[in-house]
Amino acid sequence: MRKGIACLLALAMLLITFGAAAEGRYTMAGFDGDGANHDWTTNLFFERMEEKTGVSFEFYQVTDYNTWLTTKASYANGADMPDVLFKAGLNTQEMQEWLAAGKIIDLKPYLEEYAPNLTALLKANPDWEKAITLPTGEIPALPYINEIQNNNAMWINRQWLDNLKLSMPTTAQELTEVLRAFKTRDPNGNGDNDETPLTFLTMWDLKFLGHAFGLVANDYNIYGDETGKVQTTLNTAANREFLTWLNQLWEEELLDHHGFSSADTLRAITDEDAPITYGVMLAPTPLTLIPGEAVDQYELLMPMAYQGKQVYRDMNGDLVRGTFAISAGCENPAELISWVDYLYTEEGCRLAQAGLEDVEYQLNGDGTWSWIPDLTTVANQVMAESTIAEGGLMPGLASVEFQRSYDEARTARAINALLGLKEVCVEPYPQVWLTAEQQARVAEIQLELGRYADQTMTWFVTGEKELTDENWAEFCTTLDEKGLQELISIFQNAL
Repeated sequence: MRKGIACLLALAMLLITFGAAAEGRYTMAGFDGDGANHDWTTNLFFERMEEKTGVSFEFYQVTDYNTWLTTKASYANGADMPDVLFKAGLNTQEMQEWLAAGKIIDLKPYLEEYAPNLTALLKANPDWEKAITLPTGEIPALPYINEIQNNNAMWINRQWLDNLKLSMPTTAQELTEVLRAFKTRDPNGNGDNDETPLTFLTMWDLKFLGHAFGLVANDYNIYGDETGKVQTTLNTAANREFLTWLNQLWEEELLDHHGFSSADTLRAITDEDAPITYGVMLAPTPLTLIPGEAVDQYELLMPMAYQGKQVYRDMNGDLVRGTFAISAGCENPAELISWVDYLYTEEGCRLAQAGLEDVEYQLNGDGTWSWIPDLTTVANQVMAESTIAEGGLMPGLASVEFQRSYDEARTARAINALLGLKEVCVEPYPQVWLTAEQQARVAEIQLELGRYADQTMTWFVTGEKELTDENWAEFCTTLDEKGLQELISIFQNAL
């Protein structure tokens, strides 16, 4: 009950009519939660930005995601909006509808003059500019840009490979043999048959292994081929071959038999003294499942070759749209555009992610950087009080150079591994702008089609449904009945 009242009070504060702001002072609202523990009213990031730009804000920060959804809905229904939405989390429908309704403004006319840093990035990367620009030419909101965003990578226990004198697998068949050795040869050396060769969660995770059969698609199970034609992976012979392979791994108990019913919190090994039992993990980082002391056992497994090529899904692309928008009631948009443009620089990235040089962090003679306080202070105080990058996604650039130059061997190794993975990653289908009607229809189709596809493929993997010619034909026919071809057509038209 108390939580509900707190949410209502927070919402009430957000819906207070925004008054006229003094020159150089604006109203700002946005979502910043997910355990980040920021307080915008005292956070040093905003104080330092004010010293640099002369721009200050009256804040309406939301730390509960459902409250932010309710707040955005109130804006859509006519509630007064602040001058700027920061960490806005606007979806494509909100950006399009709010712009058309005159609630937010087109930012494109301001960029070249007032945002030279972002403009340079967009000119150097035309795909980024295309991703944030409506088909009609407007830019309703600015993005978060990070070329090494988290991916659902494969992490393999290198120590187990060394213990068993095995080579890094490069094909599906080689991976099968490695998993068999992990299952039967006691690689963790504790004398117990407690190893899980490959752990995963749900069919969504397993589909990342489809790259070993040339299958790389987005969450709608589609991709654009080299000719620009939209295709699906679902009803292909390659997918049937892939599912047959997964069923073989399942029958040999090489796949985690809790993978369709567990959760990370249940799988995680938290006891530092407990034996490590995972051979291959699908996760953004091994820390999802194991203690930090065991991270050094793992190495990123590069994509396996299919017909002589390596390819893997780029899960998020390079940017996230909808992080920064300006309301139609703002009296001086240009000043706010200049303010946010600083975040698309290396300096702005450092200020947002690490605070102030020689206060929170220092640059080392070898080109790396390191925290000045101890790591406990960084985790408990600095990240909350002096930086702003955690929590909701913010506008700006997460510099590759800054991320890879952190002076900590374990982090640097992970970043460099993800950069190597990035070289063979492809975005299956680009970010496009669907109309409101198209979005509604896609959601309607996917609700039934996606659930059916994943459930049936799960049954094929576990053997609950045998992968016979008859059952495969039924699967393909049912996909079409549930709207697969219409879904493909919508995304084809969007290109």
